[in-house]
Amino acid sequence: MSAPQPGDPADRPPHPRRRSLFGWLGLGARAVLGGALAGRWSALPAQTRDDPAGNPSAAAAAEAASGAVPMPPVDPGRLALVIGNRRYPGDFELPSIHKNARDVEQALRWRGFGVSLVLDAEPGAARSAVDAFVARAAAAPEDATVLFYFSGHGLQLNAENLLLAAGVPPKAPPASLQSGSLVLNRDVVARLPRRRQGLTIAIVDACRSEVGTGRNSDAMNQEEPPLGCLIAFSTGAGQYALAPTDENINTFYTRELVRLLRSEPDELPLPLLFEAVKRETERAMRARLTAPHLARFVQRPFVAKNVPDENAFPLAPRSARSGPPKPPPPTRAEEDADWAALQAALWPPDVLRLAGQFLQRHPEAERSRRLGAEVAQDGARQAAELLRRPDLLLNRGAFAADASRGEAYATDVRKAGRGDKDAAARVGRQWATAERLGPARSRYEGWMQLAAELGNGIASYELARHFRRQDQPQAAARWEARAIELGYTPPPTLDHYRK
Repeated sequence: MSAPQPGDPADRPPHPRRRSLFGWLGLGARAVLGGALAGRWSALPAQTRDDPAGNPSAAAAAEAASGAVPMPPVDPGRLALVIGNRRYPGDFELPSIHKNARDVEQALRWRGFGVSLVLDAEPGAARSAVDAFVARAAAAPEDATVLFYFSGHGLQLNAENLLLAAGVPPKAPPASLQSGSLVLNRDVVARLPRRRQGLTIAIVDACRSEVGTGRNSDAMNQEEPPLGCLIAFSTGAGQYALAPTDENINTFYTRELVRLLRSEPDELPLPLLFEAVKRETERAMRARLTAPHLARFVQRPFVAKNVPDENAFPLAPRSARSGPPKPPPPTRAEEDADWAALQAALWPPDVLRLAGQFLQRHPEAERSRRLGAEVAQDGARQAAELLRRPDLLLNRGAFAADASRGEAYATDVRKAGRGDKDAAARVGRQWATAERLGPARSRYEGWMQLAAELGNGIASYELARHFRRQDQPQAAARWEARAIELGYTPPPTLDHYRK
Protein backbone atom coordinates (compact mmCIF):
# COMPACT_ATOMS: atom_id res chain seq x y z
CA MET A 1 0.00 0.00 0.00
CA SER A 2 1.40 3.42 -0.90
CA ALA A 3 2.14 6.11 1.64
CA PRO A 4 -0.62 8.68 2.25
CA GLN A 5 -0.61 11.59 -0.20
CA PRO A 6 -1.56 15.20 0.54
CA GLY A 7 -5.30 15.50 0.66
CA ASP A 8 -5.83 11.85 1.60
CA PRO A 9 -8.11 11.04 4.54
CA ALA A 10 -5.03 9.97 6.51
CA ASP A 11 -3.67 13.55 6.35
CA ARG A 12 -6.47 14.83 8.59
CA PRO A 13 -6.48 13.33 12.06
CA PRO A 14 -9.95 12.68 13.46
CA HIS A 15 -10.92 14.79 16.44
CA PRO A 16 -13.45 13.14 18.79
CA ARG A 17 -14.67 16.44 20.24
CA ARG A 18 -16.09 17.76 16.98
CA ARG A 19 -19.87 17.82 16.68
CA SER A 20 -19.73 15.72 13.54
CA LEU A 21 -18.23 12.28 13.90
CA PHE A 22 -14.49 13.21 14.03
CA GLY A 23 -15.02 15.66 11.17
CA TRP A 24 -16.71 12.96 9.11
CA LEU A 25 -20.30 12.13 8.15
CA GLY A 26 -22.13 8.85 7.85
CA LEU A 27 -23.35 8.01 4.34
CA GLY A 28 -26.57 6.41 5.64
CA ALA A 29 -27.63 9.37 7.75
CA ARG A 30 -25.42 12.13 9.08
CA ALA A 31 -23.52 10.76 12.05
CA VAL A 32 -23.73 13.47 14.71
CA LEU A 33 -23.33 13.09 18.44
CA GLY A 34 -26.75 13.42 19.99
CA GLY A 35 -28.82 12.25 17.02
CA ALA A 36 -29.68 13.05 13.42
CA LEU A 37 -31.56 16.18 12.39
CA ALA A 38 -34.56 16.02 10.07
CA GLY A 39 -34.81 18.13 6.93
CA ARG A 40 -37.37 19.30 4.40
CA TRP A 41 -37.94 17.74 0.98
CA SER A 42 -36.54 19.87 -1.82
CA ALA A 43 -36.44 19.16 -5.54
CA LEU A 44 -32.83 19.68 -6.68
CA PRO A 45 -31.84 19.98 -10.35
CA ALA A 46 -29.50 17.21 -11.47
CA GLN A 47 -26.10 18.12 -12.88
CA THR A 48 -25.49 15.59 -15.66
CA ARG A 49 -22.38 14.80 -17.69
CA ASP A 50 -23.35 12.09 -20.18
CA ASP A 51 -21.25 10.57 -22.95
CA PRO A 52 -22.84 7.29 -24.09
CA ALA A 53 -20.76 7.44 -27.26
CA GLY A 54 -17.57 7.97 -25.29
CA ASN A 55 -17.15 11.69 -26.03
CA PRO A 56 -15.68 13.42 -22.97
CA SER A 57 -17.47 16.38 -21.46
CA ALA A 58 -16.05 19.87 -21.64
CA ALA A 59 -14.30 19.44 -18.30
CA ALA A 60 -12.89 16.04 -19.20
CA ALA A 61 -11.84 17.29 -22.65
CA ALA A 62 -9.99 20.20 -21.08
CA GLU A 63 -8.16 17.86 -18.76
CA ALA A 64 -7.23 15.55 -21.62
CA ALA A 65 -6.11 18.47 -23.82
CA SER A 66 -3.86 19.78 -21.06
CA GLY A 67 -2.08 16.45 -20.87
CA ALA A 68 -3.07 15.90 -17.26
CA VAL A 69 -5.25 12.85 -18.02
CA PRO A 70 -4.32 11.05 -21.27
CA MET A 71 -7.48 9.08 -21.93
CA PRO A 72 -7.46 5.87 -23.99
CA PRO A 73 -10.07 5.24 -26.70
CA VAL A 74 -13.45 4.20 -25.35
CA ASP A 75 -14.09 0.46 -25.45
CA PRO A 76 -17.58 -0.09 -26.95
CA GLY A 77 -18.02 -3.01 -24.60
CA ARG A 78 -17.47 -0.91 -21.46
CA LEU A 79 -20.14 1.45 -20.14
CA ALA A 80 -20.81 2.98 -16.73
CA LEU A 81 -23.33 5.12 -14.88
CA VAL A 82 -21.93 7.13 -11.96
CA ILE A 83 -24.36 8.86 -9.57
CA GLY A 84 -23.08 11.13 -6.81
CA ASN A 85 -25.64 12.80 -4.54
CA ARG A 86 -24.26 15.49 -2.25
CA ARG A 87 -27.24 17.80 -1.82
CA TYR A 88 -29.59 16.59 0.90
CA PRO A 89 -31.67 18.83 3.20
CA GLY A 90 -30.08 20.54 6.19
CA ASP A 91 -27.41 18.65 8.09
CA PHE A 92 -27.67 15.64 5.79
CA GLU A 93 -25.53 17.22 3.05
CA LEU A 94 -22.41 15.19 2.09
CA PRO A 95 -19.69 17.60 0.90
CA SER A 96 -17.24 14.99 -0.44
CA ILE A 97 -19.57 13.10 -2.77
CA HIS A 98 -19.06 15.20 -5.90
CA LYS A 99 -15.32 14.55 -5.66
CA ASN A 100 -16.07 10.84 -5.26
CA ALA A 101 -18.19 10.75 -8.41
CA ARG A 102 -15.86 12.85 -10.57
CA ASP A 103 -12.79 10.87 -9.54
CA VAL A 104 -14.53 7.56 -10.23
CA GLU A 105 -15.63 8.90 -13.62
CA GLN A 106 -12.06 9.81 -14.56
CA ALA A 107 -10.63 6.51 -13.31
CA LEU A 108 -13.19 4.56 -15.35
CA ARG A 109 -12.40 6.62 -18.46
CA TRP A 110 -8.76 5.72 -17.84
CA ARG A 111 -9.84 2.09 -18.23
CA GLY A 112 -11.76 2.68 -21.44
CA PHE A 113 -15.30 3.08 -20.07
CA GLY A 114 -17.87 5.35 -21.68
CA VAL A 115 -19.29 7.07 -18.59
CA SER A 116 -22.52 8.90 -17.82
CA LEU A 117 -22.04 11.10 -14.74
CA VAL A 118 -25.07 12.39 -12.81
CA LEU A 119 -24.68 14.70 -9.82
CA ASP A 120 -27.44 15.51 -7.34
CA ALA A 121 -30.13 13.51 -9.10
CA GLU A 122 -33.59 14.09 -7.64
CA PRO A 123 -35.96 11.07 -7.93
CA GLY A 124 -37.17 11.64 -11.47
CA ALA A 125 -33.69 12.41 -12.80
CA ALA A 126 -32.24 9.34 -11.09
CA ARG A 127 -34.81 7.05 -12.68
CA SER A 128 -34.35 8.65 -16.10
CA ALA A 129 -30.59 8.15 -15.86
CA VAL A 130 -31.07 4.47 -14.99
CA ASP A 131 -33.61 4.01 -17.83
CA ALA A 132 -31.12 5.42 -20.35
CA PHE A 133 -28.31 3.29 -18.91
CA VAL A 134 -30.39 0.11 -19.10
CA ALA A 135 -31.13 0.87 -22.76
CA ARG A 136 -27.42 1.32 -23.50
CA ALA A 137 -26.61 -1.92 -21.69
CA ALA A 138 -29.22 -3.81 -23.72
CA ALA A 139 -27.55 -2.67 -26.94
CA ALA A 140 -24.02 -3.49 -25.78
CA PRO A 141 -22.03 -6.55 -26.97
CA GLU A 142 -22.64 -9.94 -25.38
CA ASP A 143 -19.34 -9.75 -23.49
CA ALA A 144 -19.83 -6.16 -22.30
CA THR A 145 -18.76 -4.91 -18.89
CA VAL A 146 -21.53 -2.77 -17.35
CA LEU A 147 -20.80 -0.79 -14.18
CA PHE A 148 -23.12 1.17 -11.86
CA TYR A 149 -21.66 3.35 -9.06
CA PHE A 150 -23.62 5.23 -6.40
CA SER A 151 -22.30 7.47 -3.61
CA GLY A 152 -24.67 9.25 -1.25
CA HIS A 153 -27.16 8.31 1.44
CA GLY A 154 -28.38 4.72 1.59
CA LEU A 155 -30.56 2.69 3.93
CA GLN A 156 -32.86 -0.34 4.10
CA LEU A 157 -36.66 -0.35 4.13
CA ASN A 158 -38.80 -3.50 4.08
CA ALA A 159 -35.74 -5.66 3.37
CA GLU A 160 -34.84 -3.57 0.28
CA ASN A 161 -31.66 -1.53 -0.22
CA LEU A 162 -32.57 2.09 -1.03
CA LEU A 163 -30.25 4.61 -2.71
CA LEU A 164 -31.64 8.03 -1.78
CA ALA A 165 -32.14 10.61 -4.47
CA ALA A 166 -30.94 14.18 -3.91
CA GLY A 167 -33.31 16.27 -1.81
CA VAL A 168 -34.73 13.29 0.10
CA PRO A 169 -34.03 13.52 3.86
CA PRO A 170 -32.93 10.15 5.32
CA LYS A 171 -35.40 10.73 8.18
CA ALA A 172 -38.38 11.16 5.86
CA PRO A 173 -41.48 8.93 6.33
CA PRO A 174 -41.22 5.46 4.77
CA ALA A 175 -43.52 6.32 1.87
CA SER A 176 -41.36 9.32 0.93
CA LEU A 177 -38.19 7.26 1.22
CA GLN A 178 -39.62 4.55 -1.03
CA SER A 179 -40.79 6.97 -3.72
CA GLY A 180 -37.65 9.07 -3.47
CA SER A 181 -35.09 6.29 -3.91
CA LEU A 182 -33.67 3.77 -6.32
CA VAL A 183 -34.08 0.19 -5.08
CA LEU A 184 -30.71 -1.42 -5.74
CA ASN A 185 -31.96 -4.82 -6.86
CA ARG A 186 -35.33 -3.99 -8.44
CA ASP A 187 -34.46 -0.71 -10.17
CA VAL A 188 -30.84 -1.37 -11.14
CA VAL A 189 -29.36 -4.89 -10.90
CA ALA A 190 -32.43 -6.85 -12.00
CA ARG A 191 -32.96 -4.61 -15.04
CA LEU A 192 -29.46 -4.99 -16.47
CA PRO A 193 -28.87 -7.82 -18.99
CA ARG A 194 -27.77 -11.18 -17.58
CA ARG A 195 -25.08 -12.53 -19.87
CA ARG A 196 -22.82 -15.42 -19.05
CA GLN A 197 -20.11 -13.89 -21.24
CA GLY A 198 -20.53 -10.40 -19.76
CA LEU A 199 -19.97 -8.74 -16.39
CA THR A 200 -22.33 -6.47 -14.43
CA ILE A 201 -20.85 -4.52 -11.50
CA ALA A 202 -22.84 -2.54 -8.91
CA ILE A 203 -20.89 -0.43 -6.40
CA VAL A 204 -22.52 1.31 -3.43
CA ASP A 205 -20.44 3.69 -1.29
CA ALA A 206 -23.01 4.35 1.45
CA CYS A 207 -23.62 3.62 5.11
CA ARG A 208 -25.23 0.36 6.15
CA SER A 209 -26.21 1.64 9.61
CA GLU A 210 -26.84 4.86 11.49
CA VAL A 211 -25.97 6.42 14.85
CA GLY A 212 -28.65 5.96 17.48
CA THR A 213 -30.42 2.92 16.06
CA GLY A 214 -30.17 -0.80 16.54
CA ARG A 215 -27.55 -2.72 14.57
CA ASN A 216 -30.00 -4.27 12.15
CA SER A 217 -32.88 -1.85 12.08
CA ASP A 218 -31.51 0.08 9.11
CA ALA A 219 -28.62 -2.09 7.94
CA MET A 220 -28.51 -2.43 4.18
CA ASN A 221 -29.68 -5.93 3.38
CA GLN A 222 -27.50 -8.58 1.79
CA GLU A 223 -27.86 -9.00 -1.97
CA GLU A 224 -27.33 -12.30 -3.77
CA PRO A 225 -26.03 -11.44 -7.25
CA PRO A 226 -27.53 -13.00 -10.38
CA LEU A 227 -25.34 -14.80 -12.91
CA GLY A 228 -22.53 -12.65 -14.26
CA CYS A 229 -22.90 -9.99 -11.57
CA LEU A 230 -20.72 -8.53 -8.82
CA ILE A 231 -22.09 -6.30 -6.03
CA ALA A 232 -19.70 -4.31 -3.83
CA PHE A 233 -20.64 -2.34 -0.70
CA SER A 234 -18.11 0.04 0.83
CA THR A 235 -18.79 -1.35 4.30
CA GLY A 236 -20.30 -4.35 6.08
CA ALA A 237 -23.84 -4.78 7.35
CA GLY A 238 -24.56 -2.61 10.37
CA GLN A 239 -21.54 -0.35 9.75
CA TYR A 240 -20.92 3.28 8.88
CA ALA A 241 -19.15 4.47 5.75
CA LEU A 242 -17.33 7.60 6.84
CA ALA A 243 -17.46 10.64 4.58
CA PRO A 244 -15.21 13.69 5.22
CA THR A 245 -16.71 17.12 5.76
CA ASP A 246 -14.03 18.48 3.41
CA GLU A 247 -15.31 18.53 -0.17
CA ASN A 248 -11.75 18.01 -1.47
CA ILE A 249 -11.23 14.58 0.15
CA ASN A 250 -12.62 11.22 -1.00
CA THR A 251 -14.26 8.68 1.26
CA PHE A 252 -11.90 5.87 2.28
CA TYR A 253 -13.47 3.27 -0.02
CA THR A 254 -13.67 5.43 -3.13
CA ARG A 255 -10.11 6.65 -2.55
CA GLU A 256 -8.84 3.06 -2.71
CA LEU A 257 -11.12 2.20 -5.64
CA VAL A 258 -9.80 5.13 -7.69
CA ARG A 259 -6.18 4.50 -6.70
CA LEU A 260 -6.27 0.82 -7.65
CA LEU A 261 -8.19 1.44 -10.90
CA ARG A 262 -5.30 3.66 -11.93
CA SER A 263 -2.35 1.74 -10.49
CA GLU A 264 -3.04 -1.98 -10.88
CA PRO A 265 -1.59 -3.81 -13.92
CA ASP A 266 -3.67 -4.32 -17.04
CA GLU A 267 -3.90 -8.10 -16.64
CA LEU A 268 -5.54 -7.94 -13.18
CA PRO A 269 -9.15 -9.28 -13.43
CA LEU A 270 -11.85 -6.79 -12.48
CA PRO A 271 -13.47 -9.15 -9.90
CA LEU A 272 -10.09 -9.49 -8.19
CA LEU A 273 -9.73 -5.71 -8.16
CA PHE A 274 -12.70 -5.45 -5.77
CA GLU A 275 -11.12 -7.96 -3.41
CA ALA A 276 -8.05 -5.72 -3.41
CA VAL A 277 -10.15 -2.59 -2.76
CA LYS A 278 -11.82 -4.41 0.13
CA ARG A 279 -8.46 -5.33 1.70
CA GLU A 280 -6.82 -1.94 1.13
CA THR A 281 -9.77 0.03 2.53
CA GLU A 282 -9.70 -1.94 5.77
CA ARG A 283 -5.90 -1.71 5.99
CA ALA A 284 -5.92 2.05 5.43
CA MET A 285 -8.55 2.61 8.12
CA ARG A 286 -6.86 0.33 10.64
CA ALA A 287 -3.61 2.20 10.07
CA ARG A 288 -5.38 5.50 10.71
CA LEU A 289 -7.95 4.69 13.40
CA THR A 290 -5.58 3.09 15.90
CA ALA A 291 -7.21 4.24 19.15
CA PRO A 292 -9.41 1.54 20.76
CA HIS A 293 -12.50 3.78 20.82
CA LEU A 294 -12.15 4.36 17.04
CA ALA A 295 -11.76 0.72 16.01
CA ARG A 296 -15.51 0.25 15.58
CA PHE A 297 -15.49 2.78 12.73
CA VAL A 298 -13.08 0.70 10.62
CA GLN A 299 -15.04 -0.33 7.52
CA ARG A 300 -15.08 -3.94 6.33
CA PRO A 301 -16.25 -3.73 2.70
CA PHE A 302 -18.57 -6.45 1.41
CA VAL A 303 -18.32 -8.18 -1.97
CA ALA A 304 -20.84 -10.66 -3.40
CA LYS A 305 -20.22 -12.16 -6.84
CA ASN A 306 -21.52 -14.79 -9.22
CA VAL A 307 -19.01 -14.65 -12.09
CA PRO A 308 -18.28 -18.00 -13.80
CA ASP A 309 -14.94 -16.94 -15.34
CA GLU A 310 -13.43 -14.16 -13.27
CA ASN A 311 -10.23 -14.08 -15.34
CA ALA A 312 -12.14 -13.14 -18.52
CA PHE A 313 -12.44 -9.46 -17.54
CA PRO A 314 -9.00 -7.82 -17.16
CA LEU A 315 -8.58 -4.16 -16.29
CA ALA A 316 -7.17 -3.35 -19.73
CA PRO A 317 -9.74 -2.27 -22.33
CA ARG A 318 -9.72 -3.94 -25.75
CA SER A 319 -7.63 -1.12 -27.22
CA ALA A 320 -4.80 -2.03 -24.84
CA ARG A 321 -5.09 -5.74 -25.65
CA SER A 322 -3.83 -5.80 -29.21
CA GLY A 323 -2.86 -9.46 -29.18
CA PRO A 324 -2.74 -12.64 -27.12
CA PRO A 325 -0.78 -12.52 -23.85
CA LYS A 326 2.93 -13.25 -24.16
CA PRO A 327 3.86 -16.79 -23.19
CA PRO A 328 5.78 -17.03 -19.94
CA PRO A 329 9.54 -17.33 -20.36
CA PRO A 330 11.08 -20.72 -19.60
CA THR A 331 12.32 -19.46 -16.25
CA ARG A 332 8.70 -19.30 -15.10
CA ALA A 333 8.07 -23.02 -15.53
CA GLU A 334 8.25 -23.67 -11.81
CA GLU A 335 6.00 -20.71 -11.07
CA ASP A 336 3.45 -21.94 -13.60
CA ALA A 337 3.48 -25.43 -12.14
CA ASP A 338 2.95 -24.13 -8.61
CA TRP A 339 0.19 -21.81 -9.79
CA ALA A 340 -1.55 -24.66 -11.61
CA ALA A 341 -1.37 -26.80 -8.50
CA LEU A 342 -2.96 -24.01 -6.46
CA GLN A 343 -5.74 -23.53 -9.02
CA ALA A 344 -6.52 -27.26 -9.01
CA ALA A 345 -6.77 -27.52 -5.21
CA LEU A 346 -10.29 -27.83 -3.75
CA TRP A 347 -9.92 -28.81 -0.08
CA PRO A 348 -9.36 -25.62 2.00
CA PRO A 349 -6.33 -26.94 3.98
CA ASP A 350 -4.70 -27.84 0.64
CA VAL A 351 -5.50 -24.40 -0.79
CA LEU A 352 -4.05 -22.75 2.32
CA ARG A 353 -0.83 -24.79 2.10
CA LEU A 354 -0.31 -24.29 -1.64
CA ALA A 355 -1.11 -20.56 -1.51
CA GLY A 356 1.48 -20.11 1.25
CA GLN A 357 4.06 -22.04 -0.77
CA PHE A 358 3.38 -19.98 -3.90
CA LEU A 359 3.78 -16.67 -2.05
CA GLN A 360 6.98 -17.85 -0.40
CA ARG A 361 8.58 -19.30 -3.55
CA HIS A 362 7.61 -16.61 -6.05
CA PRO A 363 7.95 -13.14 -4.50
CA GLU A 364 8.45 -11.60 -7.96
CA ALA A 365 5.37 -13.19 -9.52
CA GLU A 366 3.03 -10.86 -11.39
CA ARG A 367 0.66 -8.83 -9.27
CA SER A 368 -2.52 -10.65 -10.32
CA ARG A 369 -1.09 -14.03 -9.26
CA ARG A 370 0.25 -12.81 -5.95
CA LEU A 371 -2.98 -11.03 -5.11
CA GLY A 372 -4.96 -14.08 -6.21
CA ALA A 373 -2.83 -16.28 -3.94
CA GLU A 374 -3.27 -13.85 -1.03
CA VAL A 375 -7.05 -13.77 -1.44
CA ALA A 376 -7.16 -17.58 -1.75
CA GLN A 377 -5.00 -17.90 1.36
CA ASP A 378 -7.21 -15.59 3.43
CA GLY A 379 -10.45 -17.29 2.37
CA ALA A 380 -9.08 -20.83 2.70
CA ARG A 381 -7.75 -20.08 6.19
CA GLN A 382 -11.22 -19.02 7.34
CA ALA A 383 -12.88 -22.05 5.70
CA ALA A 384 -10.28 -24.45 7.10
CA GLU A 385 -10.78 -23.13 10.62
CA LEU A 386 -14.54 -23.62 10.33
CA LEU A 387 -14.15 -27.16 8.98
CA ARG A 388 -12.28 -28.19 12.13
CA ARG A 389 -15.50 -27.77 14.11
CA PRO A 390 -17.19 -31.08 14.91
CA ASP A 391 -20.68 -29.65 14.33
CA LEU A 392 -19.96 -28.62 10.73
CA LEU A 393 -20.96 -31.62 8.61
CA LEU A 394 -18.40 -31.44 5.79
CA ASN A 395 -15.26 -33.46 5.16
CA ARG A 396 -12.70 -33.74 2.35
CA GLY A 397 -15.04 -35.95 0.32
CA ALA A 398 -17.60 -33.13 0.10
CA PHE A 399 -15.05 -31.08 -1.89
CA ALA A 400 -14.34 -33.82 -4.43
CA ALA A 401 -15.18 -33.19 -8.08
CA ASP A 402 -18.60 -34.51 -9.17
CA ALA A 403 -18.84 -34.74 -12.97
CA SER A 404 -22.55 -35.56 -12.80
CA ARG A 405 -23.37 -32.12 -11.41
CA GLY A 406 -21.77 -30.08 -14.18
CA GLU A 407 -19.08 -27.47 -14.59
CA ALA A 408 -20.85 -24.73 -12.64
CA TYR A 409 -21.02 -27.00 -9.57
CA ALA A 410 -17.29 -27.79 -9.80
CA THR A 411 -16.49 -24.08 -10.14
CA ASP A 412 -18.53 -23.24 -7.05
CA VAL A 413 -16.86 -26.03 -5.02
CA ARG A 414 -13.49 -24.54 -5.95
CA LYS A 415 -14.61 -21.04 -4.92
CA ALA A 416 -16.09 -22.33 -1.66
CA GLY A 417 -12.71 -23.89 -0.85
CA ARG A 418 -11.34 -20.35 -0.97
CA GLY A 419 -13.92 -18.98 1.46
CA ASP A 420 -16.55 -17.76 -1.02
CA LYS A 421 -19.76 -17.64 1.03
CA ASP A 422 -22.05 -17.26 -2.01
CA ALA A 423 -20.51 -20.20 -3.85
CA ALA A 424 -20.89 -22.38 -0.74
CA ALA A 425 -24.59 -21.52 -0.63
CA ARG A 426 -25.05 -22.39 -4.31
CA VAL A 427 -23.35 -25.77 -3.73
CA GLY A 428 -25.60 -26.41 -0.72
CA ARG A 429 -28.75 -25.74 -2.70
CA GLN A 430 -27.70 -28.44 -5.15
CA TRP A 431 -28.14 -30.92 -2.29
CA ALA A 432 -31.54 -29.67 -1.12
CA THR A 433 -33.82 -32.62 -0.31
CA ALA A 434 -37.10 -33.38 1.43
CA GLU A 435 -35.60 -36.46 3.10
CA ARG A 436 -35.37 -36.40 6.87
CA LEU A 437 -32.27 -38.61 6.89
CA GLY A 438 -29.54 -39.53 4.46
CA PRO A 439 -26.33 -38.25 2.84
CA ALA A 440 -28.05 -35.60 0.72
CA ARG A 441 -29.54 -33.93 3.78
CA SER A 442 -26.16 -34.02 5.58
CA ARG A 443 -24.46 -32.43 2.58
CA TYR A 444 -27.13 -29.74 2.32
CA GLU A 445 -26.86 -28.86 5.99
CA GLY A 446 -23.05 -28.92 5.95
CA TRP A 447 -22.71 -26.62 2.93
CA MET A 448 -25.33 -24.17 4.17
CA GLN A 449 -23.66 -24.11 7.60
CA LEU A 450 -20.35 -23.28 5.94
CA ALA A 451 -21.97 -20.55 3.84
CA ALA A 452 -23.64 -19.06 6.92
CA GLU A 453 -20.47 -19.12 9.00
CA LEU A 454 -18.55 -17.50 6.14
CA GLY A 455 -21.06 -14.62 6.26
CA ASN A 456 -24.00 -15.43 3.97
CA GLY A 457 -27.06 -14.27 5.91
CA ILE A 458 -29.47 -15.50 3.24
CA ALA A 459 -28.06 -19.05 3.49
CA SER A 460 -28.31 -18.88 7.27
CA TYR A 461 -31.98 -17.96 7.06
CA GLU A 462 -32.65 -20.76 4.55
CA LEU A 463 -30.99 -23.16 6.97
CA ALA A 464 -33.22 -21.86 9.79
CA ARG A 465 -36.32 -22.54 7.68
CA HIS A 466 -35.01 -26.01 6.86
CA PHE A 467 -34.61 -26.90 10.53
CA ARG A 468 -38.00 -25.43 11.34
CA ARG A 469 -39.56 -27.75 8.76
CA GLN A 470 -37.63 -30.61 10.37
CA ASP A 471 -39.18 -29.74 13.79
CA GLN A 472 -35.83 -28.70 15.26
CA PRO A 473 -36.68 -25.33 16.83
CA GLN A 474 -33.37 -24.91 18.69
CA ALA A 475 -31.30 -25.32 15.51
CA ALA A 476 -33.74 -23.08 13.62
CA ALA A 477 -33.44 -20.35 16.24
CA ARG A 478 -29.66 -20.54 16.16
CA TRP A 479 -29.40 -20.02 12.41
CA GLU A 480 -32.11 -17.39 12.34
CA ALA A 481 -30.14 -15.46 14.95
CA ARG A 482 -27.02 -15.86 12.83
CA ALA A 483 -28.84 -14.45 9.80
CA ILE A 484 -29.88 -11.39 11.77
CA GLU A 485 -26.36 -11.02 13.16
CA LEU A 486 -25.06 -10.94 9.58
CA GLY A 487 -27.42 -8.11 8.70
CA TYR A 488 -29.98 -10.09 6.73
CA THR A 489 -33.58 -9.05 7.33
CA PRO A 490 -35.97 -11.56 5.72
CA PRO A 491 -38.86 -10.08 3.70
CA PRO A 492 -42.14 -10.35 5.63
CA THR A 493 -43.58 -12.71 2.99
CA LEU A 494 -40.80 -15.22 3.63
CA ASP A 495 -40.96 -15.15 7.39
CA HIS A 496 -44.07 -17.31 7.74
CA TYR A 497 -42.33 -20.04 9.70
CA ARG A 498 -41.53 -17.74 12.58
CA LYS A 499 -44.28 -17.49 15.18
